[in-house]
Amino acid sequence: MSEKILVPVLGESITEATVAKWLKKEGDTVQADEAIVELETDKVNLEVPSPIDGVLSEINSKDGEVVEVGALLGTISQNGAQLSEKIIITKVEPKKVENNVVSLEIEKKMPKAFEEPEKEEPLVLTNEVKEEESNSLNKNN
Repeated sequence: MSEKILVPVLGESITEATVAKWLKKEGDTVQADEAIVELETDKVNLEVPSPIDGVLSEINSKDGEVVEVGALLGTISQNGAQLSEKIIITKVEPKKVENNVVSLEIEKKMPKAFEEPEKEEPLVLTNEVKEEESNSLNKNN
């Protein structure tokens, strides 16, 4: 899931602002309510916070650009969700069916970087001591 970063309402008569500077760059991890971009007007300067925890995935308005209230500044992806939507097609195999019609089955597979990690057994502490035989340990004694 991704969330848009929009230019907030700046004041009663203020309709536009200038992007002063980005405090984060594309790919940076951000926390909810963390300041990510500074906007300037002739009456007010303000920092725009991140609406959610995630990764700053896209910057649409560069430093120095004039933006209107409600304009898109950038996008934040929550937990890399935007990236995980990309699916890699790994193989296509034709299959013959009746009347010489060929159908294709496409196997879709998530990139390995976005797969859920395998569950590991939790570490359980016991009073049991295991002695390991090692030449380097015996030489030091």
